[in-house]
Amino acid sequence: MSKKELVRDILLSVWRIHILHHAAHRPVIGQWIIRELRHHGYEVSPGTIYPLLARMERRGWLVCELDGDGGSKAKREYSLTPLGHDVLAELRAVVGELHHEVVEEWEERMGSEHDPASLPDS
Repeated sequence: MSKKELVRDILLSVWRIHILHHAAHRPVIGQWIIRELRHHGYEVSPGTIYPLLARMERRGWLVCELDGDGGSKAKREYSLTPLGHDVLAELRAVVGELHHEVVEEWEERMGSEHDPASLPDS
């Protein structure tokens, strides 16, 4: 697997968490998710997001409601299911622990390396 493929694989998981988070607050649509992720600096396309939403629906994390007047291009609103809430709760704990270890502990180590008080006495 190339570095680019590896990064994309990890980002797909981050985007799933992002989608679950927002769907927990209100129904979301694909175009809104694309704009939201782009706002955070991610380059995503409809060809990535819509299949991702469909997979999340098949897994039972989201439920899709169609606008009845739109035909084949009907607006699809995705809401979190009870299973999606459970998955999100578990992921919040995992992300919290990961943030602590990867960011907070790293910042503490970097700060102590540059703190004159942490230097050994000569």
